[in-house]
Amino acid sequence: MAESNLVIVGVNHKTTPVELREKLAFTKGSIEESSEKLGSFPEIDENLIISTCNRVEIYARVNDVDKGIDRLKKFICDYHLIPYNLLDKHFYAFREEETVQHLFRVSASLDSMVVGESQILGQVKDAYSLAKSLQTTGLILNQLFEKAFKVAKKIREETGIAESAVSISSAAVELARKIFEDLESHTVMLVGTGEMAELAAKHLISYGVKTVYVASRTYERATTLAKTLNGSALDFEQFKTELHKADIVISSTAAPKFIINKEIVQAAIHQRNNRPMFFIDIAVPRDIEPEVNDLENVYLYDIDDLQSVVNANLQEREKEAEVAMDIIRTEVSKFNNWVESLDAIPTIVELRKRAETVRMQEIEKTLKKMTHLSDEDKNNLHQMTSSIINKILHKPTVNLKKKIQTSEGQTYLKAIRDLFHLDD
Repeated sequence: MAESNLVIVGVNHKTTPVELREKLAFTKGSIEESSEKLGSFPEIDENLIISTCNRVEIYARVNDVDKGIDRLKKFICDYHLIPYNLLDKHFYAFREEETVQHLFRVSASLDSMVVGESQILGQVKDAYSLAKSLQTTGLILNQLFEKAFKVAKKIREETGIAESAVSISSAAVELARKIFEDLESHTVMLVGTGEMAELAAKHLISYGVKTVYVASRTYERATTLAKTLNGSALDFEQFKTELHKADIVISSTAAPKFIINKEIVQAAIHQRNNRPMFFIDIAVPRDIEPEVNDLENVYLYDIDDLQSVVNANLQEREKEAEVAMDIIRTEVSKFNNWVESLDAIPTIVELRKRAETVRMQEIEKTLKKMTHLSDEDKNNLHQMTSSIINKILHKPTVNLKKKIQTSEGQTYLKAIRDLFHLDD
């Protein structure tokens, strides 16, 4: 049976603390240097390095699986000047089929800190592109990574792994879209300049919101953020009188008590002729009085509400991850079948070569007896006999490729080699 001799050695956010991961990171320059060094080891035929903030992994095709894994572990320790006994407990290592499954999981973001995130696929593609340009990959790794990208795409298309919001800011936007189906004509007001509020505003802008107001106790910060969001800055006290202009209000100040109460919102909703308002209170302690939610056409969500949405969505992603794993298991099996089919290639090549040798010998004998033939006739004779050989061998070749992937594959392979004396 053909074996891929694929291995991977790595560390990630699950096995290794960040203070150690950051010491193991490879820059583009160090990947180029390391890949060349790895390629010089006799145990390693192909290699590829992935280095992100959450993982460092080396994929390789090796001559001997156990020796290859040891070599990769030692290389990582030596390159980063970290004692083996300090790092060994953090390493994970996979071989053959496990390596294939791991890469498919990584590329489809099933192994990410946030399941379903899209960034990792781009990072894996970049790593593959660099390795190809360095010519450190070959037939097996190229096929493996090309397959991984197709599997990731299939999972995105056939599951809901990336559909639901799994961050506070994206959950806020998800709720806003349920209240206001079309966000393009709506206005956002930020009260405070917290990071999550800014992220939520940027998400809303990406969905078409064009008008943004920013209020902060520090007017300079309001002006800076407003410029970033292509919005307008407000004096902090001014936001109360301008509140009626906002369809969506995101509050994230560090105030010790409520800064938006029921009376303020009641006045704003009156000025709006009862058009809906959506309040997102990301502050801790809260900025907005809970009784605001009692008003008609006013929707208030605080950080706990948003976290509940995130948790529910994470559970949905986990369910979709189970569906994704079914796809991965099927695709791993297909890849293994392809690897096993490589066993048939040398036999097929030799069989065709043997047939071509016989054809040429017989053509030469015939042409010596038929000296009257023109060059065109000779070419036609060559084409006809070549076509006969191809048609005779076509079905056996196709069948051998199929049979080699079954339990009887080696029996068929041996029978063909014996029947045609390919080992003579």
